[in-house]
Amino acid sequence: MGLFDFFSKDKKESLNKGLEKTKDSFLSKLSKAIVGKSTVDDEVLDNLEEVLVTSDVGIETTLKIIERIQDRVAKDKYVTTDELNRLLKEEIAALLLGETTEELKSFDLPSTSGPYVIMVVGVNGVGKTTTIGKLAAQFHKHGKKVVLGAGDTFRAAAVDQLKLWGDRVGVPVIAHGMNTDPSAVAFDAVKQAVDMQADVVIIDTAGRLHTKVNLMNELSKIKRVIQKFIPEAPHDVMLVLDGSTGQNAVTQAREFTKATEVTSLAITKLDGTAKGGVVIGISDQFKIPVKYIGVGEKIDDLQVFNKHEFVDSLFQN
Repeated sequence: MGLFDFFSKDKKESLNKGLEKTKDSFLSKLSKAIVGKSTVDDEVLDNLEEVLVTSDVGIETTLKIIERIQDRVAKDKYVTTDELNRLLKEEIAALLLGETTEELKSFDLPSTSGPYVIMVVGVNGVGKTTTIGKLAAQFHKHGKKVVLGAGDTFRAAAVDQLKLWGDRVGVPVIAHGMNTDPSAVAFDAVKQAVDMQADVVIIDTAGRLHTKVNLMNELSKIKRVIQKFIPEAPHDVMLVLDGSTGQNAVTQAREFTKATEVTSLAITKLDGTAKGGVVIGISDQFKIPVKYIGVGEKIDDLQVFNKHEFVDSLFQN
């Protein structure tokens, strides 16, 4: 079996469709950047720089890509514009952090002494609760026992939405209602997960843009409570970002990584935007692996991120 054979045809089609706006915008700009040129010269590189920046890759990451391509052009002496796509694909893939093996091909989880604990963070409106629901559905679909913790207690809608997802998927949701202590919710969620020998517990957290100090204190308290049951938990602190917000997602990543130790990323709403290049910049700048991407409304449109599949789709005509 080839490295990417495990991707079903439907998933590939979903990924290609989800990245369509980004791909069309990127390839259109790229073709204009090299029109009338046969070799990669300074003008092509200047145009390429503009293409990457306007595709929301970010200035810092763009300059890194351009520098690497410049080095390769200088080394190879003669590089045609036909070869530029190949160089770009290789350099972009090299900057992306994410699973490239079959380890997470079907929403598998690493072995732990108890339930695998995922603490989910992110601002309101990025699709955080929906991502948790879809993730629970995928885990449940693959035979795992799942418990959800409605720890975003500052929004009644967030608690109610997670309960609806629990009913829809068929998994228990621990909720204390609005304006209750989030750490108490986390405590009960992990306790129930341990008692029922669940495979995974996913805990939602508040999505308010409050000060970093308050956010840090709140998340630290939740961690301490979880660790009373499972000392090494949470195993994953997942930051959910809305890909359609472009560079604003970069700002959110910066604030959350200052407030807590983020260990993975889920990037949503890539199907509704031409700003999918932000995935590249965020992964490179923060050195945090992208674990999941959202490329549509359906449950199966939350996909395990594979950087080579992502790049191939981005360059597919």
